[in-house]
Amino acid sequence: MGNTAKRMRRSLALSLAAVIVTAALGAAPSTAAPDPGAGTPPSTAFTQNALDGEQYTQFIAQYRPGAAGATPAARAMAWQKAAQKHGVAAKEVRTLATGATLIRLDRALGAADARSFMSEFAASGALEYVEPDALMKPSLSPNDPRYGEQWDFTGPNGMRIPGAWDTSTGTGAVVAVLDTGITAHPDLDANMVGGYDFVSDSAAARDGNGRDSNPRDEGDWYAAGECGQSQGSNSSWHGTHVSGTVAAVTNNATGVAGVAPDAKVVPVRVLAKCGGMLSDIADAIVWASGGSVAGIPANANPAQAINMSLGGGGTCGTTYQNAINAAVSRGTTVVVAAGNEAQNAANVRPANCSNVVTVAASNPSGGLSYYSNYGSAVDLTAPGGDVRTSGGGILSTLNTGTSTPAGAGYAFYQGTSMATPHVAGLAALMKSRDPSLSPSQVESTLKQGTRAMPAGCSLGCGAGLSDATATMALLGGGSTPPPSGNLLLNPGFESGGTSWSSNYADTFESGANAYEGSGYAALNGWGKSTTYTLDQQVTVPAGSSATLGFQLRIASNEGTAYAYDTLRVQVIDGSTTTTLATYSNREKNTAYAAKSLNLSQFTGKTVTLRFLGVEDSSVATVFRIDSTSLTVG
Repeated sequence: MGNTAKRMRRSLALSLAAVIVTAALGAAPSTAAPDPGAGTPPSTAFTQNALDGEQYTQFIAQYRPGAAGATPAARAMAWQKAAQKHGVAAKEVRTLATGATLIRLDRALGAADARSFMSEFAASGALEYVEPDALMKPSLSPNDPRYGEQWDFTGPNGMRIPGAWDTSTGTGAVVAVLDTGITAHPDLDANMVGGYDFVSDSAAARDGNGRDSNPRDEGDWYAAGECGQSQGSNSSWHGTHVSGTVAAVTNNATGVAGVAPDAKVVPVRVLAKCGGMLSDIADAIVWASGGSVAGIPANANPAQAINMSLGGGGTCGTTYQNAINAAVSRGTTVVVAAGNEAQNAANVRPANCSNVVTVAASNPSGGLSYYSNYGSAVDLTAPGGDVRTSGGGILSTLNTGTSTPAGAGYAFYQGTSMATPHVAGLAALMKSRDPSLSPSQVESTLKQGTRAMPAGCSLGCGAGLSDATATMALLGGGSTPPPSGNLLLNPGFESGGTSWSSNYADTFESGANAYEGSGYAALNGWGKSTTYTLDQQVTVPAGSSATLGFQLRIASNEGTAYAYDTLRVQVIDGSTTTTLATYSNREKNTAYAAKSLNLSQFTGKTVTLRFLGVEDSSVATVFRIDSTSLTVG
């Protein structure tokens, strides 16, 4: 029965229909902040990211333009009622680089009280948004130090780094590592430039003075009962380990090699004892990308890429998103860790922010590491290690001190913290090869340069395992632009269903029915009630026009009087589904027809493109799709 139906599907009678249907959508603003002109505060702006079980002392508020936010006294009026209701005293700390204001209470509020405080604060009508200033933590799982080979560079399930060095070693590129800071190390010192300490809390920073120009890691150790932990922990020297993966010096007869051994690293200290605050991290993102932060000297080495091997729970939030958007607008690619909770990365930030490259971790077997977060928020996967396997961690530079800095050393660590600098280093190689690449071009090329996960990945590993050699090959000799014009992966289905998802395995076909090449997608065609979905998630760059193109051939045994069988082209944006165009058996044709749809409404967003084929219980219609593209202007 199945084979007979399959043959029917492939031998449908064809008739000519030359109708080309297009749908145009008007452009919509893609700002992350709520509309300043709205009459009332947005309902989600003051409830986001107050997580149960957490305590909050500081809040970040963006005031609306006008008198309500013009002076400290006017700004204080907005929170006065909320502070009185909750029995706290509030004071203004500083203005963030994003333009928001940091406010500190004299005692901490639990999640429920924090939500109530923010709701009352927002009811003043003076705000665009308010959210808690939250604690972010390093994304790693450390283990005892030991030496070993860098399987992540050269192993069969590694990232194939050496082949990329035939094209670039990172000369001229700068990566900012937003982390615990840096310690002196002979495998790193030659590649460190500038840097800054953005940790405002002098007690946590352990340097006695809060923010300063010295990014030295003073140690993030803590005792039992501190940082919400029942057991104490030695200093991690996390920033030193991450920096070594990005750009450890090579050809110096010692230690390890970095992914971009001739690139420079700007160490930016944002994490200290117990972690780091969102307000400090947001300022650091702006500064690292070349933006201005009040009271801080300009960064003399603006970064082409930012590495953020850190994270915390909650939705992205406006503070994070505004800082990231500002960095991306300056041409900086922001690479972030997916997180180590073995959960959906959509639940943690900044992995769930827009305009970032989110990296999951793989193990030496080429599968998703047991601790790694996963899901649709992940853009691609890179080696993060598994220290349960001998030599299975990621070897990089470290300090030997248990609390304060001591001598230079090396250690194997595991975590999405370790995966992320592999990709940030690869971004540095790309920018060294072609400085004109935009962040969206870097991201799309990174995705197109992946290969399938060697051990498979059913939970969601993004485009696949990062392959440095393949990625750099996409940049060619520099005389032709990278394949940044098409943001879709596997656009002609030449690799079957790679980078696409469908609810039917027979969607992906190969043969003479292709428009070009040999691969194509075929939806429905059984002559019975079926619903097919064909999806790919994609990030549409902010501030650009965007066009979806594809070739469509409709073969049907239906007549043309009525639309019995339909193909809808849709965009899924969160919980909202927009249908761009609908085609049917009435447009059956003996040849492919080019389609072009306007996606400019979705710029600045990560959305799912869907082809939805619906066939009734009568005779067969098959919708063949090939040569898809998503291009930006």
